[in-house]
Amino acid sequence: MSACLGPKERIYTVLTNTLPAISLSATVGKDPGVLVVGLAETSDGDLLVGLPDEVAKSFTKALGADVATVAKQLGAVTKTGKTVLLPGAGGLKLVVVGVGPIDVTPEQVRRAAGAAVRLVAGLPSDAPKSVTISLETSEPQVIKGAAEGALLGAYSYRPVSPSVPGIGEIVLVSAKPRTESKQAVELAAVTAGAVVLARDWVNAPANDLYPESFAEAAKAVARNAKIGVEVWDDKALEREGFGGLMAVGGGSHRLPRLVKVSYAPRGAKFHLALVGKGITFDTGGVNLKPADGMYTMKSDMAGAASVLAAVSAIAQLGLKIRVTAWAAMAENMPSGAAYRPSDVLTIYGGKTVENGNSDAEGRLVMADALVKACEEHPNLVVDVATLTGACIVALGERVAGLMARDDQTADLVLDAAEAAGEQFWQLPIPEDARPKLESKVADLRSTGDRPGGALTAAAFLSEFVPAEIPWAHLDIAGPSFNNGAAYDYTPADATGMSVRTLVALAHVLAN
Repeated sequence: MSACLGPKERIYTVLTNTLPAISLSATVGKDPGVLVVGLAETSDGDLLVGLPDEVAKSFTKALGADVATVAKQLGAVTKTGKTVLLPGAGGLKLVVVGVGPIDVTPEQVRRAAGAAVRLVAGLPSDAPKSVTISLETSEPQVIKGAAEGALLGAYSYRPVSPSVPGIGEIVLVSAKPRTESKQAVELAAVTAGAVVLARDWVNAPANDLYPESFAEAAKAVARNAKIGVEVWDDKALEREGFGGLMAVGGGSHRLPRLVKVSYAPRGAKFHLALVGKGITFDTGGVNLKPADGMYTMKSDMAGAASVLAAVSAIAQLGLKIRVTAWAAMAENMPSGAAYRPSDVLTIYGGKTVENGNSDAEGRLVMADALVKACEEHPNLVVDVATLTGACIVALGERVAGLMARDDQTADLVLDAAEAAGEQFWQLPIPEDARPKLESKVADLRSTGDRPGGALTAAAFLSEFVPAEIPWAHLDIAGPSFNNGAAYDYTPADATGMSVRTLVALAHVLAN
């Protein structure tokens, strides 16, 4: 018996990782907890932003020098996200964080607030901490950025028991809080909650989060959000001909699932379909991965986590858009029942595929889900997957790839990503990609040659989306999981990449 928590306890932990309370205030209160102010770059020299005069005088008296001088002596710079904790004065702790140029963008403030709150969260304490962020934010989009950054910076994955008490309360200082400002904070809180949900799912160990338990967790979220949910188990998948899911999941005793989550408000005119790759652990199957490449493969379901979490946020926000998420869940394991290279599989809908490599499993389960999603004739399909290592080679670990059949669809998603503060880069689906997938024994082969692997994978997926349906493919293999140290509002391990973009996209399409 595993010493880890069982599936029910783990699902409960995932669903109860709550965010700190967050509110707006016109001024810095008498008991701000830890106060965060900014250091901005101007043409006349660096400028402290958001520091109340009475606090500045108190620190100058206690430290014998002004705050800016002390902060710079301790290493403070205007580089966005660079943080310094000043010695206390009168019991007040002060964090100075770089915000970059004085004309701040939402992303600058998001990064600065996230870095500052992450520092505060790690300070020794016997109780959850309060933090006040005073960066002179006034525009709703900038306030939203600060709120998102603060909430996401407060995140830590605590599956068994809390270690260091984290952040209990966040106060954002805005000189004239308006209705739009309060709405911006509410939007940030809902969006950040969805990102945290995706992070928790991705961080969960694969012996606790596998197709069946992942499907149960998705059902629980759907119930809480009052949205529809339907689950195909292995018997239903086999009966209805989901050959990709059954082949990929056939090597494991934890059999595959397909989850559909539906939000359909009255009066919605646009139907957005989201399809996510949910490989709860990827050994590579018969084409076994090397040991070093396997350790983080519990994160290979980040696409499914993102689309499911995004729908919960969209429903909570009450956006007038119909959204359907499809999560294709399987565990890719080697065994006597595992599928093999050269096997011919029949994807849902009847198209046959010659398997080129059992470690290229994601596109097979995605093919099933894409065909199923397109049966409902959505106005737009966006799929999200940790699909290829080639995309990481091309774009690094912090930028995701975006591929689409037309630039109009690509621009729509790219604009949403820019508004959300997530980095995507458009890659082509060249004409020579499809010929690489020719097969002598099936309608097409699942893999081509090594060069341009991310492009060939996108060409494969496009075969399962009718030409008349606009479609975009997001390859988040790099930025979905941070193998390095935490930075800004991005923690180590799961990042929740793409959730904010999907929510922003729904906002645009609902208007």
